[in-house]
Amino acid sequence: MDFVLTVCDTAAAEVCPVWPGQPMTAHWGVRDPAATTGSVDERRRAMFSAYSVLSTRINFFLNLPLDKLDRLKLKGELDKIGKR
Repeated sequence: MDFVLTVCDTAAAEVCPVWPGQPMTAHWGVRDPAATTGSVDERRRAMFSAYSVLSTRINFFLNLPLDKLDRLKLKGELDKIGKR
């Protein structure tokens, strides 16, 4: 693995396990839509919101010029994506 991206909203405060090969890690916290209570429409909106946030972040990630970024700059870009 080259990258490990955590997405659960509370994972940033937890210690990540050791991954083989020491991949780059970043936290892209997203509210857990399964924890949403309320009407069916409210739960659908929560699911769509989580999907939209992750989809946008993944697209930003896929469009990074990986061959032109050193490890430190890449880490910075991954962290910025997680804050969008």
